[in-house]
Amino acid sequence: MKKKLLILLVAVVACCAVSNAQGRRGLRINEIMVQNDSNYVDDYGRHGAWIELFNSTYAPMEISSVFITNDSLQPKKYPVPLGDVNTEIPPRQHIIFWADSEPSKGTFHLSFSLTPGQDNWIGVYDANGITLIDSITVPASLLPNTTYARILDGIGTGHNAWEVRQVTEESYITPSSANRIVDTNRKVDRFAEEDANGFGLTIMAMCIVFSALLLLSLSFYAINRIGARISSRNKMRSQGVDIKTVSKEERPDHDSGEEIAAIVMALNEHINAHDLESTILTINKVRKSYSPWSSKIYGLRELPRR
Repeated sequence: MKKKLLILLVAVVACCAVSNAQGRRGLRINEIMVQNDSNYVDDYGRHGAWIELFNSTYAPMEISSVFITNDSLQPKKYPVPLGDVNTEIPPRQHIIFWADSEPSKGTFHLSFSLTPGQDNWIGVYDANGITLIDSITVPASLLPNTTYARILDGIGTGHNAWEVRQVTEESYITPSSANRIVDTNRKVDRFAEEDANGFGLTIMAMCIVFSALLLLSLSFYAINRIGARISSRNKMRSQGVDIKTVSKEERPDHDSGEEIAAIVMALNEHINAHDLESTILTINKVRKSYSPWSSKIYGLRELPRR
């Protein structure tokens, strides 16, 4: 018995580890700034190089124990610490790590820094330190206060999916936010153009409502039929009748309301279920000129009379 429980526990742990590893495959390097002179500041109010990671899945992702490095020969250069609740990235959200070589400042400060004017390779490894989740090489031509970012969050491989961004009217830098900010919905705009008066939306809404009501009616009807069939079977079993030997036409229906009322009245007459009032209640008049409910005088004992 203990051996079976041990095997079951090992299997559950293995399944959890595999599912967690598969979930971390959706972790992506999303945006990088190598030289930060006047842009985003950390929690100490200082400028520094930063790396943005993105959870491309539609479920929360716990990234503690993964490794972030700038050297492929040292994949375990910075292990993301355990025990920090902020290392869980919500679905389709971002997180910032500061490449300032000061890990003593907190969980999100890496143990290495990025070097301006040269290619910077950045990689993210899984908890085993072997499986490479994602990597990118930031070109040496990246100017100060500009970022190397994905065109779309977490989408694409290779340098064709990346672009250089700077703070202009046509471009923007987006730490801890989506790389492409969408302020309109194409489907909504198209629907508004094709259905300017809203008749199509009204018809769709009415169809949805009536379809839901029809589905509920069918569900209640099916539940009623199932309950009646179960009641009929229970009645036949109580009478000692085998269901298989009786045809559907000869099977008795469930009790009618008149039959149930007659049974209840018979039980009432037989058991006499109503209580008989036999208690005598005596009420003594309080001889007081006033009767405030909150007065403490009613909580005092009366002195014995001689």
